[in-house]
Amino acid sequence: MNDTSLATLDHSVQATIWCAIPVYNNAGTIHEVATRCRGQLEHVVVIDDGSTDADLRELLRDLDVTVLRHPRNLGKGAAILTGLRYVAERGATYLLTIDGDAQHFPEDIPCFLSCLDPDTILLGAREEVVGTMPRSSRFGREFSDFWILVETGVSVRDTQCGFRVYPVKPLLELRFFSRHYNFEIEVLTRAIWAGLRVVKIPIRVWYPPQADARVTSFHPFRDNLRISLAHSRLVGRGLLPIPHRRLAATPKPAPPPLRQRLRGFRALLMENSSPLGLAAAAWVGIFLGTLPLVFCHVAAILYVSIRLHLNKVMALAIQNLCMPPFIPILCIAVGYRMRYGKVIDASQPAKLLEHPLDRLYEWFLGSLIVAPLFALVAAVVVYLAARWLQSRTPKEEPPPTHATIGCATGEGDEHR
Repeated sequence: MNDTSLATLDHSVQATIWCAIPVYNNAGTIHEVATRCRGQLEHVVVIDDGSTDADLRELLRDLDVTVLRHPRNLGKGAAILTGLRYVAERGATYLLTIDGDAQHFPEDIPCFLSCLDPDTILLGAREEVVGTMPRSSRFGREFSDFWILVETGVSVRDTQCGFRVYPVKPLLELRFFSRHYNFEIEVLTRAIWAGLRVVKIPIRVWYPPQADARVTSFHPFRDNLRISLAHSRLVGRGLLPIPHRRLAATPKPAPPPLRQRLRGFRALLMENSSPLGLAAAAWVGIFLGTLPLVFCHVAAILYVSIRLHLNKVMALAIQNLCMPPFIPILCIAVGYRMRYGKVIDASQPAKLLEHPLDRLYEWFLGSLIVAPLFALVAAVVVYLAARWLQSRTPKEEPPPTHATIGCATGEGDEHR
């Protein structure tokens, strides 16, 4: 562990960074978390997001911390935004956020302090797990990381971790629509679009035994739906050929040497080649390949693949499964049934060429049913095949897109 602490940290640095703890019904752990955070940083603010299990001002009155309260529960994102505005009024440059459920180790705060940068979000990456991380959490991390990659083209790990440092000024210049757990996803995407960097900081995380499960306000259905809708909105924005507002100039990497340029095709094959990335590319290729985009399939697939940073080779290759005659005839048959309530007579193929505008309209109608179903089947098959193949191949650590900063962890705390 870095030896940076409240006792050794320069006062000028202390004045620039505040610690914010958004809390909703964590009365059993918030006092301990706030105490340990106060041991690391001089300025700590607890945002009570409408808790009903305790009066946090009364509970924390013996600590030198500030307590802000929402009269009702507005969501974790709203609490973080309240904290950002509050510390900005007091001249802070950075806001460090940490969850109030004692899942994180406040003693890891010094890992962040040596990496502060006004154009960078420092994101905790849960690399040392104390206890057993639930499978649902592991999949949630993988799922969220994948969609951030789709939206930004930047590979970021552990995008759901709430232990992070935000630069205050640029974040308050951005506009956010999310106010719950989905805020922590949206803020990363919009920050990267604005030119900010995301730097990974390895941290520890604690998962209690199931018999002593931690109190969490994360609602699996409601909050996962909100996160999915946020990703849908961000993907939709990413598809628009409209430049994003830039707040910082991200340095462009140096041109690769000639030898690496000659390996461009291999790079195309490896682009976003995780099982989820390949499955998404397969879905796009089949979905667009099924639609009646006459003479425009390749252009449409390339455009969407480029905008969403998907594997272009997979998307273009798999769309060949949609080539005439089978898929168009199937779509026309389904569309004809939807339109007239009976099966089209396809015994004489020449009849399918009669009234081409009608057939094109029926192709479009039928594709609305066939395209998503066919694309889903293809995506599932590709995902399972890729996962099986990659499980049999020795894993290589992918080259980092954004920086990673190492921080040695210390000995386990006695209270754990």
